[in-house]
Amino acid sequence: MKQEPVTIPNHGFPPIINKESQTLILGSFPSVQSRKSEFFYMYPQNRFWSVLSELFQLDFNSVDSFQKREYLLERHIALYDVIESCTILGSKDSSITNVNPTDIVALIENTKVKHIFLNGKTAYNLFLKYNPSLYHMATYLPSTSSANASFSLERLVQEWQVLRQSIKLD
Repeated sequence: MKQEPVTIPNHGFPPIINKESQTLILGSFPSVQSRKSEFFYMYPQNRFWSVLSELFQLDFNSVDSFQKREYLLERHIALYDVIESCTILGSKDSSITNVNPTDIVALIENTKVKHIFLNGKTAYNLFLKYNPSLYHMATYLPSTSSANASFSLERLVQEWQVLRQSIKLD
C-alpha cells in the first residue's frame, strides 16, 4: 500500500525554552515517532541524544523527557523546529511541502539566545529562507538522523563540538 503525504496542522508539542536560554537548536519537523511521543528526537535511531550525551558527559538516553528538558534548560539550551506545520510523507524531510514556518523571532524574544544551531540541511535551508534577519546567528550542523549514514557518531560529536563551545555555564 502506497503511503500518501499527510498535512500535519500543528507541531504537536511546545518548544523547550525559557528566558535564560542562550542557545537554540532547531530541527526541521518532528518525526512520526516524536509526534506520537510528543517530544523531540524520539526515533530510536536518531543520534541527537547520543551526541548531546557525549558533548555534555550526561546520559540523556536513559532519562525521561522531563529530565531531558531539565538538562537542556540547566545548560541554557532551547530546542524546537523550523517548521510549525506542513505536509509530509512519514518522517522524510525531502517530502516536506506547504510549510508554515515557526516564528523564530517571536520564539527567542525575551530570551538571551545569541546562537542558533540547525540540525541538518533541511532545517538550515528553511531557516535561512524564512528568517533572513537572523542569518548572523545561524550555524549549520550535520544531521543526527540515521538517514545521514555518512556520519558516524564520533564524527557527529566532533562536528557538534561548536555547540558545546558556545555554551557558557554559570
